Amino acid sequence: MPNKTQWMIYGANGYTGRLVAREAQRQGLTPILAGRSPDAVEALAAELGLHARIFDLADAGASRSALEDVAVVAHCAGPFSATSAAMIAACLASATHYVDITGEIAVFEHAHSRDADARSAGVVVCPGVGFDVIPTDCLAACLKAALPDATHLALGFDTGSGLSPGTAKTTVEGLQLGGQVRRDGRLQRVPLGFKRRTIDFGRGAKGAVTIPWGDVATAYYSTAIPNIEVYLPTPTGAALGMRAIDPLRGLFGHAKVQAWLKAQVERRVHGPDETTRARLPTWVWGEARNAAGEVRNARVQTANGYDVTVHGVLLAVRHLLDYAGPGGYFTPSTLFGARCVEQLPGSTSISLT
Repeated sequence: MPNKTQWMIYGANGYTGRLVAREAQRQGLTPILAGRSPDAVEALAAELGLHARIFDLADAGASRSALEDVAVVAHCAGPFSATSAAMIAACLASATHYVDITGEIAVFEHAHSRDADARSAGVVVCPGVGFDVIPTDCLAACLKAALPDATHLALGFDTGSGLSPGTAKTTVEGLQLGGQVRRDGRLQRVPLGFKRRTIDFGRGAKGAVTIPWGDVATAYYSTAIPNIEVYLPTPTGAALGMRAIDPLRGLFGHAKVQAWLKAQVERRVHGPDETTRARLPTWVWGEARNAAGEVRNARVQTANGYDVTVHGVLLAVRHLLDYAGPGGYFTPSTLFGARCVEQLPGSTSISLT
């Protein structure tokens, strides 16, 4: 890879992009702030004393040119289903390392499909360097080390954090798809609220249901465990409601329904403020099981998910600015280490039982 020293936040004007930009500037870092909205991006850059760069990912030539002198892109412009493929392509063309904050299974799968191209280009492609999926990916890797012959992996988290507008829109887009798990190494579509179980995530037992979280993709590439599920605490009524509406989820794919739901997000969702984030930590849990019935558990407590994301992005950027290893697709645990979550402010040590 060429000797480049600059890095970029693309989507710097979004909720999470702004958080990353402000924390980077607070730490004395000087990212280029980028996006396709001149007024918003340039105003933030002027406020923080940083450079701005405006380009649209729909223009492949402009995107490649904008990244020619950039060593690492922190891609924060969701929904990633609409933006990540173009940004990965631009990064491969310009020899720029790529990280993002997605939690979308399809995005992880696409990134993995570019592994050979990334190896050839000497470019690291590492999606999911935020709360999706650093903490859970670390637990998955630690559980694999503790139980090497594990055949089943369950992960989950308990948090009261609110949603950013981007996360809410991604959730809206995902309603039509239902749930997803991994069975015998393959992704499998399942109904909403597919499975229910009681789990102690770290602050007492709660009823939980499966959700289509990014680890259904990434944990397989981190551990090779063939059966993976991810759980979220859900009251019984809500869990039953998920199953009840599952037959109707095709309606959520209609353009007019999607447009109306996203308009509601624009009006009602603004993302948690700093005070709210500070008082809402997250409890993360994992369980591995082998064919003989042996079980190992892992837990870690982290800061609020958005704060984990901010510091996870900066951990990734610092690592890659000094990186001299091979290119290819990586998960956070395979690139930064199985306990990298412990380096993030507000995180405890991982406990294994």
